[in-house]
Amino acid sequence: MKIAVIGAGAIGGLVGAKLALAGEDVSFIVRGANLDAIATNGIRLISHDGSEQVARHVKATDRYEQAGPQDMVILAMKAHQVEAVAGEVPKLLGPKTVVVTMQNGIPYWYFHQHGGPLEGTVVRSVDPQGIVAARIPAERVIGCVVYPASELIAPGVVKHIEGDRFPVGELDGSSSERVNRVAGCFVNAGFKAPVLDNIRAEIWLKLWGNLSFNPISSLSHSTLVDICQYPPSRELAAAMMREAQAVAHKLGIEFRVTLDKRIAGAEKVGKHKTSMLQDVEAGRAPEIDALVGAVVELARLTDTPTPHIDTVYSLVKLLARTMEDQRGRVRLHEMA
Repeated sequence: MKIAVIGAGAIGGLVGAKLALAGEDVSFIVRGANLDAIATNGIRLISHDGSEQVARHVKATDRYEQAGPQDMVILAMKAHQVEAVAGEVPKLLGPKTVVVTMQNGIPYWYFHQHGGPLEGTVVRSVDPQGIVAARIPAERVIGCVVYPASELIAPGVVKHIEGDRFPVGELDGSSSERVNRVAGCFVNAGFKAPVLDNIRAEIWLKLWGNLSFNPISSLSHSTLVDICQYPPSRELAAAMMREAQAVAHKLGIEFRVTLDKRIAGAEKVGKHKTSMLQDVEAGRAPEIDALVGAVVELARLTDTPTPHIDTVYSLVKLLARTMEDQRGRVRLHEMA
């Protein structure tokens, strides 16, 4: 298959490298140091057992029109980065191109083919102007939930830490030829990619932990095990998760694990810094709205009270605003 991977960070690099090593025709849409490294040397993958492989027969470009129409487009950036590339994505779309969305949190397409009174509702937290939905039609989308952990340790070099599951699903729950083709492609690359009949339930299951542990960790500079083993923060996480569960239930979602089991799973990960904490420590804009703001939005749409989530959301948004102000001051100082 001709596959374009937009973004070659931790997940995009992992997926693109494995697909290329399995023989797929992979083009990375990247910029800066990553573009130079991949165009020159290919992409290097360090497996969790320490072994290394290099996918040399890959293309790398920052020009979407150069890559041209694809069979599959993988959106491998964070949710708040999608709008910036949405206008370019149509250059990769042919008559039957599918788009695999790998963002954490509530996706922009959530209410497409959802049914019920909220059918077609735009999730403004992740697509404020409706630009993403207009440029990347939900009809092309195959939903995907990302479970592996990996790191981009240098330009063009990805380290796979653990995990291999990428569940996929059609938005209407059907077992179509195209979703099975996507799953087969992922399986051939060494991943587990079950085709689910309710991809939204799987999205909520991962989000259930992310919406609480990510902002709490970024505000407290604490790891997962720290949050879970300190009673006040553990109870705060549980309170946020109970509120989110109430929202999900109103949208027809049932969780296949208990709340206590979900927290226990996070605790077992140990001294792990969440992606939001890593962003804060690196001075990057943290991914907030898809993980927390969208849940607040869905809570308002379903008339569900979420006082704990609302409070934490306000605090972490203030943190992001403070960080942006600091970056602005640094830029002004550098220009002076």
